[in-house]
This record gives sequence, C-alpha cells and structure tokens, in this order.
Amino acid sequence: METNSDQVLFCLMLGFCVSYMLIPKIIEIWQNQLKFDRPTDFHHAHTSHQAPVPRLGGLVFAIAFVAIYLLPTDVLFGFQFNPDSKVERWTLFGSALAMFGLGFWDDLRGLGARYKLVGQLIIASITYWGGLGIYEFKIPLTDHFVHLGLWAWPITVMWLVAMTNLINLIDGVDGLAGGICLMLMVLMVVVGNNNHSVPMVAETMAGALLGFLLYNFPPARIYLGDGGAYFLGFLIGGLSLYSSQKGTIIAALIAPLFVLALPVLDTSLAIVRRGLQGLPLFRPDRKHIHHRLLQSGISRRDVVLGAYAFTAIFLALGLVFFWWRQQYFPIVFGVATLTIIASAYGFSFSRKWFSVGNTLKKSLHSREEIQYALTQIGWLTLEGARARNPEKICHDTAFIARKLGFNRLRVQLSGQEQTWDLTTKSCNHRTTGPQDVAVEEVVVFRHGLPEHPESYIELEAFAPAAARDIAASDKTTKSPDADRKHLEAYSKFEILGEILAEGWTKAIIGWQKQNQRTASF
Repeated sequence: METNSDQVLFCLMLGFCVSYMLIPKIIEIWQNQLKFDRPTDFHHAHTSHQAPVPRLGGLVFAIAFVAIYLLPTDVLFGFQFNPDSKVERWTLFGSALAMFGLGFWDDLRGLGARYKLVGQLIIASITYWGGLGIYEFKIPLTDHFVHLGLWAWPITVMWLVAMTNLINLIDGVDGLAGGICLMLMVLMVVVGNNNHSVPMVAETMAGALLGFLLYNFPPARIYLGDGGAYFLGFLIGGLSLYSSQKGTIIAALIAPLFVLALPVLDTSLAIVRRGLQGLPLFRPDRKHIHHRLLQSGISRRDVVLGAYAFTAIFLALGLVFFWWRQQYFPIVFGVATLTIIASAYGFSFSRKWFSVGNTLKKSLHSREEIQYALTQIGWLTLEGARARNPEKICHDTAFIARKLGFNRLRVQLSGQEQTWDLTTKSCNHRTTGPQDVAVEEVVVFRHGLPEHPESYIELEAFAPAAARDIAASDKTTKSPDADRKHLEAYSKFEILGEILAEGWTKAIIGWQKQNQRTASF
C-alpha cells in the first residue's frame, strides 16, 4: 500500500491541531482549577522549574488517537480495512487507551510501582490474546523460521511492557522523550507501509508530537507524564507487532530498537549500576546519562539537541536495516557500536562507567552501607505520618545522618533553618551565617523539597586527604565535579545523601498530607 500524500498531510495536520490547540487549555485548567493529591517524585524535584508543571500531556495524544481511529477512512481516503484485521485493530485501540488510562491515573493520584507493573502485564496479555503477538521470527542471515509456540505469550508481554517503560525511563529532560518518539513515529510510517492503520496512526501521532514539542522543549510548560509515556511506548510496540508479518517480523521489531538505542543503553547501565551497589534495580535515581550530562555543565537545550542527533543516526541505521531486510546486519551493527563508543569517549563519566573493575571494587565496598541506609529510610518514611512535628522528623534524620558518617545536617523549612553539628550532637538554630567547618575539608550535597523551593535538606561530609588537597586548591566545596575522580569518598556519600534525602522528603510530605499544612519549624 503506497502512502497517499493527501492522507499524510491530513493526518499530520489533525494531530498537530489537536495538540497545539488543546495544550494551552490544559495548562490553563491545571493552573486555575485542578488540584491533585499525587505526591511529587523526589527524583523529579531537581529541575529548572520553580512552579509545578502539569503532567497531562498524554491527554492530547489519546484524543488525537481516538480521532484518527474513528474517522470514516472509506469516505476520506477511499479504502476499507480488511475484515480479518478488525479484531487486531480494535485490540490495539482498546489496549493503547487502557495503558494511557493506567499512566494517567498515576499522574493524577499516584500508584505504586507494583500496581503499575501488574496493570501493564494484564493489558499486554489482553493484547496478545486479542491477536497481536510475536508468534515466530526469521533468524537473521538465514532462511530458518523459529516458531515460538507457548513462548509467544511471555515474549509478547515482555516486548510490550519493555517498550512501554523505555519511553517513561528516558523522560527525564524537557523535550527528550517527545523528540525520540517523533523519530520512532517516522520509522513506523515506513515499517507499517504495508498496512493502512499503522502509517495513519503514526502520522497523526507525529503531528501531535510536533505540536507538543512546542510546549515541551526546554523550558517545558507541560510534561508527557506517565499517561503520555506509557501510551506512546505501548503504541510503538503495538504498531510494530501490527505491521509485522512472516519473514519480516525480526526487521519490524529490531528497527525500533535502533531508534531506542539511547534509552536501551541508559537503562542497561542503570540496572547494572544499581545491582552492583545493592540498590533496588528499578529504583529511580539521578545518574542517568542525561543527568550526568547536565551535571557536567551542559545546558538542557544542548543535552536534548545532542540526544536528537545521536538518535537521528540510529534512525537512519534502523531504516537501512529494515529496507535491506537484514542482509547487511553485521555492517549496520558495527556502525551502531562505533557510534556508541565514539559518543561515550568524549565524556569522562562515561569512561568511568565502562571501567568495570574499578566500578565493581567500589560498589562492593559500599554495598553494605547502602543496604543499611535503605533500611533506615524505610523507618524514617513511616515516622513521617506519626511524628508530632517536622522538627521531630529532622531530629530522626540527624540521628541517621550521624550513623551514615555525615558531619553536619542543615534543614530549611519555609524559610526557617536549623543546623545539626553531628560531630558534637548539638543543634544550632539560625537563619543565616557562614559555615563553621573549613571549606577545604567538606563536600556538600543539597536536595530540595518537591514543589517547595524555599525548603531543602543539606548534608556535609568530610572528604579524604587527597580530596581535601584538591578542594583547598580550588577553594570551593560546592563544585567537586571538576576533580570528582580524585574524590574517592564522594560517590559513596553522594548515594547515601540521596537515599537519606529521599527518606526525609517522603517523611515531610507524609506529615504534610496527614496534617494538611505546610511543614515549618
């Protein structure tokens, strides 16, 4: 089926108009009327935004999706869908909207990770039993087909759930996930060119993404949210299944993975990193590739544009792989590997990540302390709803901080500040004033309270002798990144500080929710 130019223009304009016209209304309603109880994720607190940003971007994609699905295609474009494909077509329709609903519910009220995973597994299973699945595939460079049999169900579910979460995991910088999804939709137009539904839906979503990026590019006025990320990720996975046929399924599935090279690589590194450190594998953190680039001093806009350029190269490789039908797979794979190596070589933190022996040694050394810290913040989080006042929570936090090896804790709530000198077990109340510890002897970690820029927790720890010498020559404790490779203790305290700050944040938010007022001393 050759794509009609009128169809392409119509679908693009439909998606763009829905997105461009509805987003300002969504932002206006959010700012003036809507108030939700969803707790802000601690790991999403450190952004350039002072005011809360709505996480309702998924609405425009769901509306555009429904619009293109319900259009009378026989009248507009002169074709009807094959009766055999109707079941699969409506299965994709219902499942994609169900996945959007799951994520949108989390955006409004908040769901636990387990509930979301169970919901994703159920929706993906329904999709499989509705006729969309990976039943067989052709081994690259051969004519041999592998029939999956009973394995088709778990493999299909794993594919759909993985695609759903990959988009959500990369959604950490304004405009990043939206731009990658736009390139994926371009790929889906090509991959699905043998099926009426796939290019129409992909073209409409591409138009909606163009309109969305006008409001999501740094600095963002609206986020995808889990609803948008889940919907787009699942839809990409579903469209690749819907467009695949015998003999070409491996190309239809692998081609999107080329475009997803950045989130796949980032997620793989994150899982390995957390496993070595003893952290839960799916615990969010601020050590993803885009976080590291931001910490190195690169602007948000440049990070996003660099990610676009990287992904565009892999989009081209995915198109080549699909067009050549796996004939030159070794060449394409080799170019992809060289691109990743060349991109990583320019950043010192990337070279440290790939230093497996050094990373393993440090991770195993701090693993016990990290497990101890996780146990402590579990108790601290539960204390949030039971504490008499925020000061009691901060005293408990100081108790844990001392055990973890920090020498000073500073907390500011609603403009009022308290400081705990953990080396003398004393509490010093003050609003302003210089640090009492020589600047060359400490490293400082500060974490803000989500949606309360006037509130934060700050932890200080003594650096080892080598780090003190470096800090003394640089005369700063606020920017140890420049010589981080020499600060052997920095990585451990950075992780412990983040864990403790997360527990303090959850406890304070729990107290505020229980008492229906803003925490203050």
